[in-house]
Amino acid sequence: MFTGPAKKLTIYVDEKDKIHHKPVWEVVVDLLYRNHILGLSVFRGVGGYGSNGALHTAKILELSTDLPVKVEAIDSEAKIFDVLPEITEIVHKGLVEVSDTNVIKCCRQGEE
Repeated sequence: MFTGPAKKLTIYVDEKDKIHHKPVWEVVVDLLYRNHILGLSVFRGVGGYGSNGALHTAKILELSTDLPVKVEAIDSEAKIFDVLPEITEIVHKGLVEVSDTNVIKCCRQGEE
């Protein structure tokens, strides 16, 4: 069980962003999974814009395929900082941030 101070890695990219013909967010997820990062979630936004000022939204009658995607991962400071060089190589445009967090409860199935 892991509790206490940790780091949260948050990455914002566009859904259409690709690296080697694969969505950037998928490449990031693969990297974090291979490095056994403790927790990971991917969120698809309903709207947003970045530093380029281009607004992306999901309309009721229109299925947008270029919405914002947020990848969040939480683990120890050491493990997050170990993967950062590879993350910055993968994410050519977007935002990568690391913030302090505090894990209150984290257990795998069957742990108490």
